[in-house]
Amino acid sequence: MTTRILKATLGSGVAAGVLVPALLWADGATRPGFSVWRHGASQLGTGERGWLQTANFVVGGLLLLAFATGMRHTLRGGRGATWGPILLSTAAAGLVMAGLVSTDPALGYPPGQPTIVTTGGRLHQVAGFMLFAGLSAAAFVLTRRLGEASRNWATYSRVSGVLILVFAFAAGIAYRLDTLGMWRPAPAGLLEHLSLLTGFCWIIAVSVHLLRRPVHPNPSTPPDAKGPGSALSAG
Repeated sequence: MTTRILKATLGSGVAAGVLVPALLWADGATRPGFSVWRHGASQLGTGERGWLQTANFVVGGLLLLAFATGMRHTLRGGRGATWGPILLSTAAAGLVMAGLVSTDPALGYPPGQPTIVTTGGRLHQVAGFMLFAGLSAAAFVLTRRLGEASRNWATYSRVSGVLILVFAFAAGIAYRLDTLGMWRPAPAGLLEHLSLLTGFCWIIAVSVHLLRRPVHPNPSTPPDAKGPGSALSAG
């Protein structure tokens, strides 16, 4: 992989991190009947302009996959070099799947449609699990590797991994309480958006970090395994 292509794949992390949440918030804020507070991000893939979020998830997932590929070539050995990119690829596959398989109507969106559960909806839930779990696990797996650059990186990565899970789990609880009529409207949508925002902000940060100061393999890694890292740092 040439230096130019490597930089392009690493830059895909910034593109995915900006595109997905920005389009979600912009579309959600202007979609009739949709509440960012109450409704999940995936529900934007249904109803009016549903095609927009389908494209957003698919393109965002492909960009994230490209970033995972670039990360694999940059790290080349050492802590997190294998499982970090694998987990990010899992998250990318989940995002693409979430775009291709729409979620079910829920909590009054699309307007006038009741909450239902279908096979497609269950598959979409699996895709969501792949996305959130993949992002969180990647942050944890790469904590020690990023921590070789500074303790602040280790802390940021670890906290990001925790917050992705906490926000996603809290969103699930809020959604359940809302469907049971125990808390209406519950902030399920806001919590899910915060989980996604935390994950994609982490991706942007790591992408910029690898572009500016690649994380080199451990000292025990053979010198010939450093390849693209040296080229990037020289640039």
